Parts: sequence; C-alpha cells; structure tokens
Amino acid sequence: MTPAVAGGAPARTTPPLNRAQVLAAGVALADREGLAAVSMRHLSAELGVVPMALYKHVADKHDLVAGMIDLVVAGYAVPPPGLEWREGVRRHVLAARDALLEHPWLRPAIEAATQRTPAVLAHMDTVAGAFAAGGLSYDLVHHGMHALGHRIWGFSPEAFSNPPAPGTLPLPAPSAAEQHAMMAAVAQQYPHIAAIAIDTATRHPLGACDDQFEFEFTLDLLLEAVARLHVTGWSSR
Repeated sequence: MTPAVAGGAPARTTPPLNRAQVLAAGVALADREGLAAVSMRHLSAELGVVPMALYKHVADKHDLVAGMIDLVVAGYAVPPPGLEWREGVRRHVLAARDALLEHPWLRPAIEAATQRTPAVLAHMDTVAGAFAAGGLSYDLVHHGMHALGHRIWGFSPEAFSNPPAPGTLPLPAPSAAEQHAMMAAVAQQYPHIAAIAIDTATRHPLGACDDQFEFEFTLDLLLEAVARLHVTGWSSR
C-alpha cells in the first residue's frame, strides 16, 4: 500500500538500490565522463541519493571501481565451443579488446587495480583453459600467459606512447618544410627509425600506426610461437 502524506496525497517512494544498479551506474558515468569523474558524491547525485546510501552496496571508491571492472569483464563475449586452441585464445583476447574499445576507462582502471577479483580470475582461468584445451602443458600455458601479459585484457602497453594529459592543448601541425627538416635531422641521427617512418608513410599515406592491426599481429605472433614450442615438447628450465 502506498503511504500517504498530509492532505491525503500518496507519497513518492524510491525503489531501494542494489549493488548491481550502483555498478551499472558507475560504468555508465565512466563511459560518459571518464574514470576521473567517478566518485561516490558524483555517482550518488546521478542516482538521486545521498552519498551514504552508496556505502550500503560498495565499501569505497576502490570497491566501486573493482566492481565496475568485474561487471565489464563478466560480460566479455564468449567464443563458440570446439575452436582450435589458438583461435580460442585469440577470440577470448579480442573479446577483451572489444570491451576495452567500448569502455576506454577500463584500461587505466585495470592498470591501477591491486587485486584479482572473481571475474578477473575467471577470465584468466578461461584463457588458460583455452590454451590447455590444445593439450599444452601447464608449464607452457604459464609462460604463454606471461608472454601475452596485458593483451589478455585487450591492450599492449607501449613505451612513451601515453596520450596527452586532459586539458592539454594540441600542438599545431608542422608545415611541410618543417616536417622535411625534422625528417632530415632524424635520418642523420637515427637512420633506422627514419627508415621505418618513411616505409610506414609510403604504405599508410593517411599516417599513424593501425593500433588494431599491431595488436592482432603481435597476438598472432605470440600464439604461433607458443604453438611451435608445444610441438617440440618444450619445458621450462
């Protein structure tokens, strides 16, 4: 029965929150405004409750973000059964990458995480199981997982490739003459880097590396190497 207020009008009632709703709202907020925007105060305002109401469902921001990671990781697409082991591992990794591209905040959240939550452990177990399904020894699976590293979460850290800090103004594009002068200077001091840049520019006139291609190239390279070790009966020292 709906409670009444003075004057006989029915009072508005708000359905109680649960942890799943709080985490889903956190994911939506991070998708829209980035991980830095996620705070207990901001999220409570989004949900129309006082901040203390969130603490019934998440212990603190650390627990909130860990739960958000779990929510996304638990939703990774599942490959069809019966795939050859390399393709199975590949599909699991690319499912993680699809989720990362959909939720850009996920990478910094994973990189900052300090504990392996149930969904995180389940994904690691699933990838290890895809290796083991091909008859690979757990010794080789162990080292194969290490070789994949962050790729099982859909990204591959590159040195000196961090994006500009938020609020940083982009630098103006150099003129054709400035580009030519820079390339000449690089070619003189770093000839091999210059050769790579020239070859890349010839093959890809639109510029920039194709991150997806580079990610899949390295993933396939690693899986083929693990497959060769498996065939030779490799074991660690």
